[in-house]
Order: sequence, then structure tokens, then C-alpha cells
Amino acid sequence: MSNFIKESKEAVTVYNGDCFACLADIEDLSVDLIFADPPYNIGKKFGDFKDVWPSDKHYAEWCYKWLELCINKLKPSGSLYVMTSTQAMPYLDLWLRERLTVLSRIVWHYDSSGVQAKKFFGSMYEPVIFCVKDQKNYTFNASDIEVEARTGATRKLIDYRKEIPTPYKTTKVPGNAWYMPRVRYRMPEYEEHPSQKPEALLERIIRASTNPGDLVLDPFSGTFTTCAVAQRLGRRSIGIEMQSEYFKIALRRLGIADHFNGELLKPLDKTFIRKNGNGVRQSYQEQQEGFFDVKV
Repeated sequence: MSNFIKESKEAVTVYNGDCFACLADIEDLSVDLIFADPPYNIGKKFGDFKDVWPSDKHYAEWCYKWLELCINKLKPSGSLYVMTSTQAMPYLDLWLRERLTVLSRIVWHYDSSGVQAKKFFGSMYEPVIFCVKDQKNYTFNASDIEVEARTGATRKLIDYRKEIPTPYKTTKVPGNAWYMPRVRYRMPEYEEHPSQKPEALLERIIRASTNPGDLVLDPFSGTFTTCAVAQRLGRRSIGIEMQSEYFKIALRRLGIADHFNGELLKPLDKTFIRKNGNGVRQSYQEQQEGFFDVKV
């Protein structure tokens, strides 16, 4: 008897269970792209789990175990993107470069949440490392991820070094510093999770490193953004998540099921609610109306 739940519909398969047990159920050399966004060992709470390890060494050794399994799942032409904290990435970088070819070290940077450090420089980015099994045989769809090139698109400059002066290109392949806003409460893609990654981040990665019909794996799926973007882009996908609350998001978000253990799976209610001084919950509209209620 398996110690995980597995549900499939059309091109997507989702697991609810420990990543080690679930990865063992996936065929070796079958995956085109893996995006891994594990807990960062910084004390965040994910459902019933708090991501705290006894030491950096313990955390790194845990990462090495699932990374080894992930590498086994990749096709010879496969790609791996890994995220973790700025503190832990050096450990994973050194370990990965002995087993794969590291092509890029990406910085995903974003806006401030409002509260920042006052006695040191606060962290405003998260690192992403991009590796391949074979540096001579991997997918990279440069034309599918081009962004505006300001030199040509905005400044309209001409390259006079050429025999016939030519306008600079208006688009280019992005560099390794990616600005994308974090997922906020009012965004349509928002789900209740402490470290949800934006769809834009996953879309760039999936477009670059897979083709339609390819298989994408996310061993720490959270709100299953990887699977949702893969589904939208015509890729097959596998998502693994340990917490049942987040697994229910997958079933609903990916159109796999509308009930789980008898519970109706409903989208998150994003109505703005705040308690007033008497502990009574008021909607935003009620608060606004109250501003004009004058008692004499």
C-alpha cells in the first residue's frame, strides 16, 4: 500500500505525500524539466510543517538527498532549476556543479514588503540556479522568452559600426537579473501560502526549457503554480506536495476534482475583512459607509 495520494487528469498528475516516497514512484530518465522550490530553512510555517533544521549542514544534507533523486528523474537532455535561501545556495551550488553543468545563476528580485532591516542591508531577492545534464544537448527556446531591449525599443539607437547602419534589436533574451513582483493578496493568482512564486517566473522558465508536450516536475509544489502554468502552456506536469491543505488547492486549481474527502473545494474568498475596535468584522464597503455616519 502506497503512503501517498495520487490523482491524475489528462496531462497532469499530483501527489500528496513525502517527496522522497513520491519521487520513487516516478520513472527515471522521464522528465524534461524540474523546478524545485523547497523550504528554505528560515523558520516559515507551511501548514503543519515548520522549515527549521538543526543546522545549515543538516539542511544541506537533506537537500542533497532529494536533489540526487531529481537528477535521476531527468532525461539526458533535461534541465534543473533550484531555488533556496541566499544563505543555503552556496552549499547547493558547490554540490550541483560536481554533478551537472551550471549555466546560469539567476537573481529574482522584487519590491519591498514595507518592513525592512534597519541595521544591515535587507534581502530583496532570491537566487535560482539553472543546470543541465548535457551542455551540448538541452532545450533553450530563446525566442520564446525575449523581453524589450531598451537600446532599440525605447532609445531607438542605430548601430553605426555595421557597413550599413542598422537599428538595434527591439528585443533580447533576458539577463540573469529578473524583476517580477511577488504575489500579493489581491492578485487573481494568489492562494493562501507563505511563499507562493509568481506565474510570470514559472512561465519564463517553462517556455525557455521545455517544448509543448514535455514533462515538467515540481517536487515541492505548494500552490501548484508550476503545474498550472505548465497546463496553460500545453506541457505535461507532475506536482508533489506534503501538506493536504495545499494539495486541495491543486485539485481545484488544476480542474482535477471539486471535492476532497467530502469537502467542497472553493476558491479563496478575497473579500477585504478587518476587525473594528469592538472585535466586529466589517467589510471594506461597511467601513467606507461608516465614515459618513455622524451622530449628533
